Amino acid sequence: MDLQLQDKVVLVTGGSKGIGAGIVRSFLAEGARVANVNRSTAEGETLEAEYSARGQDCFFIQGDLTDVDACRHAVAATLEKFGRIDVLVNNAGVNDGVGLDAGPDAFVESLRRNLVHVYAMAHYALDALQQSRGTIINIGSKVAVTGQGGTSAYAAAKGGINGLTREWAVDLAKNGIRVNAVIPAETWTPLYENWLNTMDDPASMRQSIEKMIPFERRFTTCEEIADAVVFLASAKSSHTTGQIIYVDGGYTHLDRRMTCQ
Repeated sequence: MDLQLQDKVVLVTGGSKGIGAGIVRSFLAEGARVANVNRSTAEGETLEAEYSARGQDCFFIQGDLTDVDACRHAVAATLEKFGRIDVLVNNAGVNDGVGLDAGPDAFVESLRRNLVHVYAMAHYALDALQQSRGTIINIGSKVAVTGQGGTSAYAAAKGGINGLTREWAVDLAKNGIRVNAVIPAETWTPLYENWLNTMDDPASMRQSIEKMIPFERRFTTCEEIADAVVFLASAKSSHTTGQIIYVDGGYTHLDRRMTCQ
């Protein structure tokens, strides 16, 4: 299937590892040109070098997106390099465990890590996206609808992302810009694996989590999240906007009899 993404310019936040790296790799596999803005220099440069050696455009931009100036710079650097932006993927974020007991200052700082840059990136990329009649895809979390406990700020940020997805879909329809969100639940990433390895029995803990995922009793892969993102960015989803799409093996919404076996 030709997704018509050849030479499209995609700006991805947090694209150096985990779900973000899966998204970058999937777009590159479709022939897109990708700009990846990430805080970690080593990981970003390694990914850039890997694809540059193949003659593909994987442009690394170092930046801490809690600083809105870094968001402005990421958009400007992408435009300077490629001359356009067709797709913005807001992926960066971290479940930082800022709970109700952490206090307002910690809560606000967590929103800067997980929500403010989503708005800032879309704001600064808006003119370019209007020119290309482009697409925005936000990466959310099931925590926004299920709760988790002990992570008030992250839940609020991801709930905000769902709200912005619908708001922007309404606001930008007149400009031909589509906006959707992809929602992971239990996705196998290096960060998740590192967390499991802190447990007394990581293998047993992994099995107990997998038993709660109705479809095939396994974690979602980063590639499966990425494939959904790439499809939503493509012309094959040309009349899809304002949608919040769960790629989670049924974890979030299916009947509890499926998640308690």
